[in-house]
Amino acid sequence: MSTIKAKVKDSLGDKIFLIAVYVLLSLLLVVVLYPLIYVISSSFSSPAAVTSGKVWLWPVDLSLKGYNTLIHNQKVVIGYANSLFYTGVGTIISVVLTIMIAYPLSRKTFFGKNVLMMLITFTMLFSGGLIPTYLVVKQMGLIDTRWALLIPNAIWVWQVIITRSFFQTAIPDELFDASEIDGCSDFRFLRSVVIPLSKPIIAVLVLIYAVGQWNAYFDALIYLKSASLFPLQLILRSIIILNNSSNATDALKQVERQQLAEALKYSLIVVTTLPVLIIYPFVQRFFVQGMLVGSVKG
Repeated sequence: MSTIKAKVKDSLGDKIFLIAVYVLLSLLLVVVLYPLIYVISSSFSSPAAVTSGKVWLWPVDLSLKGYNTLIHNQKVVIGYANSLFYTGVGTIISVVLTIMIAYPLSRKTFFGKNVLMMLITFTMLFSGGLIPTYLVVKQMGLIDTRWALLIPNAIWVWQVIITRSFFQTAIPDELFDASEIDGCSDFRFLRSVVIPLSKPIIAVLVLIYAVGQWNAYFDALIYLKSASLFPLQLILRSIIILNNSSNATDALKQVERQQLAEALKYSLIVVTTLPVLIIYPFVQRFFVQGMLVGSVKG
């Protein structure tokens, strides 16, 4: 028998459609990629080249003045360490609490789960407001402490909903019934069965909570008074304000400080986004799988 291989040719309409898709995706790639390249190139260019608009794609008059200013600033080092602490500890607390509240809500045998879920979802639409929240944090004695950045916003409702949906989809009731027959406790089942099967959603939670905690600055601006507790974002904000509001009488020095402030902006963007860019490739595979949970059912 001879095998006849037939090649299906795309119609003219399909070819035009594919060309249009490739063109559109190429334009989107340029729109997304160019700002990133411009920021990196500006951070490695001289302050004068940045302020004069000479930087378009590649660095001009290669300079590390912006990075040197940041590295030799002791406050930046302290802020970086604080942000790493807030991100690491805050992410662990948030992931643990999210799993602990989402797993019971995913079990059909949990009494009152619908009412509790409705109350949790209600907080997405209505909140107490800034002043009542501040008064609660103050009443708990968390003002000017590290816990003020870790506890009040430890749980995000949307992440609870995503995690609950994942548990309902990926953890069948038959596993729970079998473990219950074998005498397995709820905590043992959660630790030995649920968590090992939930790596995709845990990766999603880690990435989302870590990025949110790393970029957060408003809570620190409200609750913290001691400079030794400030996260990196608050330190960088003060540096930019200080360089932009210089009272130098010498016109040349004033111009230099303004140029340095402009170059610092791009160096700060690179410094603050670097940890996220490093973490994302390691969790990207799980991130896609976790975000699409429940969308395709076989």
